[in-house]
Amino acid sequence: MTRGHDANPDRPAASPPPQARPAHGQGRRMRVGEALIAEGALSSEQLERALAQQKPGSQMLGEMLVNQGVISNAVLVRALARCMGVRGCSLRHGLLDPALLKLLGPEEAERLRCIPMFKVHGTLTVAMAEPQSLPTLDRLKTLTGCKIRPVLALEPNIIEFIRKYAGAGDGGADVDAFLTSLAEQDVEVVERETVDEGPSTDLDKMVAGSPIVNLVNIAFLTAVKDGASDIHIEPDKRGTRIRYRIDGVLRDLMKPPPGMHAAVVSRVKVIGKMDIAEKRLPQEGRVRIVAEGREVDLRVSSMPTLLGEKIVVRILDKANLRVRMEDLGFRDEPLKTFKRILEQPHGLVLVTGPTGSGKTTTLHSALDLLRNNETNILTVEDPVEYQLDLVNQIQVNEPIGLTFARALRSILRQDPDVIMVGEIRDQETARVGVQAALTGHLVLATLHTNDAPGSVARLTDMGIEPYLLSSALNGAVAQRLARTICGACATKYYPTEQVLTDAGLTEHLGRPFRKGAGCLQCHDSGFQGRLGVYEVMEVTGTLRRMIHHACPTHELRDEIRRLGGLGLREEGVLLALDGKTSLEEVLRVTQVEDVLDEALAAGAIGKAPPAKEAA
Repeated sequence: MTRGHDANPDRPAASPPPQARPAHGQGRRMRVGEALIAEGALSSEQLERALAQQKPGSQMLGEMLVNQGVISNAVLVRALARCMGVRGCSLRHGLLDPALLKLLGPEEAERLRCIPMFKVHGTLTVAMAEPQSLPTLDRLKTLTGCKIRPVLALEPNIIEFIRKYAGAGDGGADVDAFLTSLAEQDVEVVERETVDEGPSTDLDKMVAGSPIVNLVNIAFLTAVKDGASDIHIEPDKRGTRIRYRIDGVLRDLMKPPPGMHAAVVSRVKVIGKMDIAEKRLPQEGRVRIVAEGREVDLRVSSMPTLLGEKIVVRILDKANLRVRMEDLGFRDEPLKTFKRILEQPHGLVLVTGPTGSGKTTTLHSALDLLRNNETNILTVEDPVEYQLDLVNQIQVNEPIGLTFARALRSILRQDPDVIMVGEIRDQETARVGVQAALTGHLVLATLHTNDAPGSVARLTDMGIEPYLLSSALNGAVAQRLARTICGACATKYYPTEQVLTDAGLTEHLGRPFRKGAGCLQCHDSGFQGRLGVYEVMEVTGTLRRMIHHACPTHELRDEIRRLGGLGLREEGVLLALDGKTSLEEVLRVTQVEDVLDEALAAGAIGKAPPAKEAA
């Protein structure tokens, strides 16, 4: 059990590091019993009984309460962390990078009662039994050459993971026991294939219950728990690297021991109903699992590389699907405009942006707004990622000839009111979609362009005549996804003059903005979750005439600004002014607006957002 905490008030405590401040009144540190009462985990009566039972020199109070089942280890960690003014955590697989243990070595880690968790930009976060021990912190700095960020963890929890990772690192027989014990503690995953069901193969029986199954299940479950969108299983010269994408950024998950890559790939391919014997060609598969008490669909893709097959698993978790338009990140004015566009009985509505910018989610939100018992809605998607009630969804199947264009033509004979096209990829799909919009249907579709006005040029480049497009197009929405500031570590900061200049906010020099400092909850990134940045273009009288006369994109953009519309960067800056994201994040996700930036530099369009109104 952790020693040196407030559970033993007679023992003098080490001086707290600069980042650790007393958590309780007039410089006196809160005791563990007081912290448990403050946490609501213990009543005053329970504390008095426990203190009466505690014998001098016996178990510490917290340890005794855990052994009696009065509190859990997690509650004890929170209480001790509160006493000491530091952060606390319960160690679990996926929260630590096993490769970092070699910075200390197992013996030294046990002696110091600490284990490295993860490293970000030269700062090493370390779980410590005594995070306020200055000699231990100095020793860690000397051994690792890093700035140390201490986090409180219980000593038995630390020793358990040191020994597990030490055993797993040498590739010996301990690997099996390590993975099996992790699966028993953390994994509650049940495979349930919903496609091409049939009798299990001999290989299924061979790998059932093996460490490989447990490792794959852990990778899936950890990704679902942490809200990842993709899992990357990649071959490496030293074995296998497993990473997962959270909020658009890849992070390391685990590094299995050498020699396991082929087995891990085979396991994923088996549950995805893919051919494990074919390693020369790309393949695709899918599987449904039950994790965290809910069903999660996985799309599996394999690709042969120089060092072996790479697997990418797309996680389609309905719990992460936000279909209410108000939850996506729209500001009030763009949201009103977009809803007004969707209220038109017929016409073409486009959602544009690069891959992974959330276009499909925006379309699903639009369908959620439009669906009812009186409306016939049909979609053509590749693939159908999320199933929606009251919506007839069709999946493209190009090998048999069911393309977007062919499906769209057939849909027109199904008496539709609303049609959603997953993506306009070619001239034929664009032409059929425009014709459908002109003949009394509301057509929603996605397109790859940098901004909303650029969608007009893209469709005319595809061969759509301007006079047809001007009659069909009701509006276009361009979007990006910006990471939102982590609420657990949000703090104030002052952006540099260059950042303010790029954001068009030079008069705000010296004003504090919000950003995340980085914590365990957000993997030390300062961000948790994402929201959309939206530029909405409503096609009204003047714009319709300009499209009819094939006016260039920069003139359309000028007219939108004259009417009060804002570009993507300007919309993002307003979100940063509201404290929802950081200015640097806004500049990062809107860097692709080369045409807009050139126009700004040339003075073709007005200055980025009016600062006083934005504030």
